[in-house]
Amino acid sequence: MSQKAELIVEDRKIQVSNLEKVLYPKAGFTKGQVIDYYIRIAPVLLPHLRDRPLTMKRYPDGVDGEFFYEKNCPSHRPKWVQTAKVWSEGNQRTMNYCLANDLPTLVWAANLADLELHTSLSRKDDLDRPTMMVFDLDPGAPAHIVQCCHVGLWLRDLLAKMKLKSFAKTSGSKGLQVYVPLNTSVTYDQTKNLSRSLAQYLEHEHANLVTSNMSKAVRKGKVFVDWSQNDEHKTTICVYSLRAREEPTVSTPVTWQEVENCLKKKKAELLKFRSDQVLVRVDKLGDLFEQVEKLKQKLPTKWNI
Repeated sequence: MSQKAELIVEDRKIQVSNLEKVLYPKAGFTKGQVIDYYIRIAPVLLPHLRDRPLTMKRYPDGVDGEFFYEKNCPSHRPKWVQTAKVWSEGNQRTMNYCLANDLPTLVWAANLADLELHTSLSRKDDLDRPTMMVFDLDPGAPAHIVQCCHVGLWLRDLLAKMKLKSFAKTSGSKGLQVYVPLNTSVTYDQTKNLSRSLAQYLEHEHANLVTSNMSKAVRKGKVFVDWSQNDEHKTTICVYSLRAREEPTVSTPVTWQEVENCLKKKKAELLKFRSDQVLVRVDKLGDLFEQVEKLKQKLPTKWNI
């Protein structure tokens, strides 16, 4: 029998169910704990979700079960859930994406077993313009996040030569991601061209460790610098989102010093954070990704790597 309850969140009544259902079997982590995490992390998470079309990745039977992506905001949504109209090339129609702009919406989504929050690099009012440039560093076994740290630091230094400040976060899975806040008038063509050039440069300089090629056949033992995320039709895992792994790990912002330390000690576990650890980090460090939404930086019109 489905156990149901009602939560009052900021004066909104939200029907929740199956709070004791285990969504992470190996960790014994329940749906109730998922909702609790998202409520507690909301003060730092919501600014990164605000006005960004949300793709929900839902796991109704837990991380070991079937999952599905939901781009169109469910028709059974509460009336107060805000949406954004986005043209879909694949579907050749306009889609209504959810906007997780407030805590009630976040709790409502968590109750749908939306473990992962995937967001656009744009905001709803200017979907053609990204507010950031992103590099997803994806290791091919036996490489892992330690090798990603090496590549991430090279990338950080390249960007610094262009007077661009960058920020790192774990993917919450096996890789590392580098974000370049822009918050100025740029296009996806510009961010994609520059990110591709940087990825190809790193591949040329460090061919033994880096590839800019999407083919999984060439990734073995290398780090794929995925520049293709800089696209108006793609989404990336939002900072502070849970991931559907064996444990409730989180896409966690980290300092470059932590990245350097992980590389120096060659310990991948130094950059693995569960939900409880992330809450402690935020209490201590605040939002290490705050500047990604605020810092204004201009892409160079010309670059000579």
